[in-house]
Amino acid sequence: MTSFYQILQYLSDQLWGLPMIVLLIGTHLYLTIILKFPQRKILTAIKLSLTKDKEGSGDVSQFGALATALAATIGTGNIIGVGTAVALGGPGAVLWCWLTGVFGIATKYSEGLLAVKYRQKSPKGHMLGGPMYALEYGLKAKWAGILFAVFTALAAFGIGCTVQANAISTLAKEVLGINPVYAACVLTLLTALVLIGGIKSIARVCTALVPFMAFIYIIGCIYILIVNSAYIYPALQLIVSAAFTPDALGGGMIGGGVMIAARYGIARGLFSNESGLGSAPLVAAAAKTKNPVRQALVSASGTFWDTVVICAITGIVVVSSVLSYSDVSLLSYDALGKIFSDNINMLLPNLDGGILTKVAFCKIPVVGSFILMFGLFTFAFSTILGWSIYAQRAVEYLGGYKMVKIYTYFFLASVFIGAIIELKVVWTFADIFNALMAIPNLIALLLLSKVLVSETNKYLWSDRLDAED
Repeated sequence: MTSFYQILQYLSDQLWGLPMIVLLIGTHLYLTIILKFPQRKILTAIKLSLTKDKEGSGDVSQFGALATALAATIGTGNIIGVGTAVALGGPGAVLWCWLTGVFGIATKYSEGLLAVKYRQKSPKGHMLGGPMYALEYGLKAKWAGILFAVFTALAAFGIGCTVQANAISTLAKEVLGINPVYAACVLTLLTALVLIGGIKSIARVCTALVPFMAFIYIIGCIYILIVNSAYIYPALQLIVSAAFTPDALGGGMIGGGVMIAARYGIARGLFSNESGLGSAPLVAAAAKTKNPVRQALVSASGTFWDTVVICAITGIVVVSSVLSYSDVSLLSYDALGKIFSDNINMLLPNLDGGILTKVAFCKIPVVGSFILMFGLFTFAFSTILGWSIYAQRAVEYLGGYKMVKIYTYFFLASVFIGAIIELKVVWTFADIFNALMAIPNLIALLLLSKVLVSETNKYLWSDRLDAED
């Protein structure tokens, strides 16, 4: 297992090197500029997400598509992922994660636009879309579409399945003393019961679950920030400074400074909001919408909630909680950095970042651990449901609906396996296939940028959001 993990870690390090960081951040910045900063329309996007588009064609409402996408993105990346990024990349990773979300709004917007623009109707009458259809029909590169679909089907076993199941079983054992095997059995059964109903059933569950679970989690975070009020400013100072400091903090135990902070912050940002990954368009294509830009805006609002809001709050909660174990009043940046590193060593001798969020939530008397448990379970379970749809769409593209049924059995088996295997192997596996998914998707976005500009000018900047496509 050690040798296998070392091989996976090597592949992950290669894929998440400087070229990948440049490609991802570069795409975010490029699309932001050529589309004239669609982030300006985030309030319009939120309003549209709550409006039913009765005249549009599709399988689910715009909010249903958004809720399903949010269910897939608001998961362990927001809770354990942020803690892991801080443990391995230092406090500066929080800023890189947040910036990935801010500029990633333009990328998520672009993905949603292309998903609707190039979607196709299946023989069964439902809408299919996503990067593989943009690659096939927009760029006439079906081979690249096939590659993306294969990587998606494999990535679902990592980011969308085993990581989430492992997070639930680990916390269930630590908080409630439940044997991981029992947790695996219950989780697999619950997943199977929901999957039977297909995308409409999953969308209904996610629509009900997502707003409630996000509200409870944010309230818990706000309480912790009130308790940590004396440490919020030092935490923000450390987050901003460490993001651009040559000597790493916290994660400095493994060296790398800015590069390490950026590597883990950006990787966890992608893991969390999936902007550039190409996953959310797979369900965005099913939305009832009048034109591609309306759904593009709705999709973009998902990144805003996921990373700009929830991941940012989690990051500040984690860093301020680490600092709260020492007196940090009126200290310089260097002194703050040393205290942070010392406290990380004390709290996490094995760099298990997942424990950081648990440490923070212990500040809530009596119910803190249970709020975290509830939040993690609902976040992770909804992510499993959302990613099951992504995987099914990819597999249907590869081999039709019959293959979907076969794949579903493997997906359910992975839920069980993920709950009982070692965490670090799961996260590394997920990072590898996240990168492999992102590469063809980002290339498609760049090569189809003229289409994105044309559609955006036609509907968004011409005030024609209500126009039919």
